[in-house]
Amino acid sequence: MVYVDGYLLLVPKKKIRAYAALARKAGRIWKDHGALEYRECVGDDLAVPCGESFPKRLRAKPSEAVVFSWVVYKSRAHRDRANEAIMKDPRMVALCTAGMPFDMNKMSHGGFELLVDM
Repeated sequence: MVYVDGYLLLVPKKKIRAYAALARKAGRIWKDHGALEYRECVGDDLAVPCGESFPKRLRAKPSEAVVFSWVVYKSRAHRDRANEAIMKDPRMVALCTAGMPFDMNKMSHGGFELLVDM
């Protein structure tokens, strides 16, 4: 059964292009270490008629975009091995030390077991 890491973060709208460039580089690293899928999405239609919207939940400023991302692995064990290798990969170390185009403190993430697969 596949395993998914999910991410929800805020990125300054003026830095979306820089974030996308960073995400493309990071995605290549994740895929090189065995990730089955790597997806990065920027909020487009977030005015929801029911429930609480992502921007409201995250206390997003008007100048911030909501980014929803996920990475799919073969299993949790596969995820754990891949992430350990990714964090040691010189390319990832270079990306992380170059500075992020978003505030890491405004990022939420976690690992998820697949509940429904259709």
